[in-house]
Amino acid sequence: MQEINISSFFCSKLPHIQAKRKSFTPRIMANIHDHGFSVVFGLLGNILSFLVYLAPLPTFYRIFKKKSTEGFQSIPYSVALFSAMLLLYYAFLKKHDAFMLITINSIGCFIESIYLLLYMVYATKSARVYTTKLLIFFNLGALGSIILLTFIFSKGSSRISVVGWICAVFSVCVFAAPLSIIRLVIKTKTVEYMPFPLSFFLTLCAVTWFLYGFSLRDYYIATPNILGFIFGITQMILYLLYRGGRKEQILPEIKAQETLPESKAKEQANGVQLSTLNQHQEAAAMNNGVGGMISNSQIVPSETNV
Repeated sequence: MQEINISSFFCSKLPHIQAKRKSFTPRIMANIHDHGFSVVFGLLGNILSFLVYLAPLPTFYRIFKKKSTEGFQSIPYSVALFSAMLLLYYAFLKKHDAFMLITINSIGCFIESIYLLLYMVYATKSARVYTTKLLIFFNLGALGSIILLTFIFSKGSSRISVVGWICAVFSVCVFAAPLSIIRLVIKTKTVEYMPFPLSFFLTLCAVTWFLYGFSLRDYYIATPNILGFIFGITQMILYLLYRGGRKEQILPEIKAQETLPESKAKEQANGVQLSTLNQHQEAAAMNNGVGGMISNSQIVPSETNV
């Protein structure tokens, strides 16, 4: 008799337990989409992005100290300025829940402009011309065309969607850039040019901006950062695999150094290569700060800009 009562008791409670289980997941999702979560993730994203925006400071300290841009390239800073301005345009169109994007990308525009100004001061004449062409192409040509065409051919929410898709597609394209540094690590079996702390913080930044976009249901911000997270995890796994690897130097062919003694030419070649490859990693941090726009991007610059 007692067994029948116990079984009947659980049978009577089972529908209530199942109902609570079904309502548990939607409740969590509703909490994640709460406005308070977006504020927290947005603040964390701003802090992390601001810190990684400062990653190129060692590069520019070296440029300032040597009064020369050496083998450093300007294209990472030009692309970072373009992406920050593009996201600013998207944020101003969005208006609602866009404050966090506006703050970090305004800071990004200022910092990138300072970087480019310093670069132009110490660059060679050919490098200045090349940088000027980049700025005209990205910030006048590409951005101006996007603003003009979206204002002519779209209105209201459709304009926001079009610009959001442009941001997302551009992010995905640049997210493929870490493949260059990943290939280098696999080829040389050393992580000399891929510092673990930087890869870690880039991954953390991608996660933060993904959660920010997801909490606001802004999938133009959230979706590209999934790829950034995947590349970040890949870099950290490679670091664990090759951290004890033998350092292998790959010397570039530099015609100007053919007349130098062999030891001195090798030393200079190593210096140029190390500075350029380190800049790729710094560019990753810098571009990652663009409010989730470009994350983990290691841009391979043009060899003409030296």
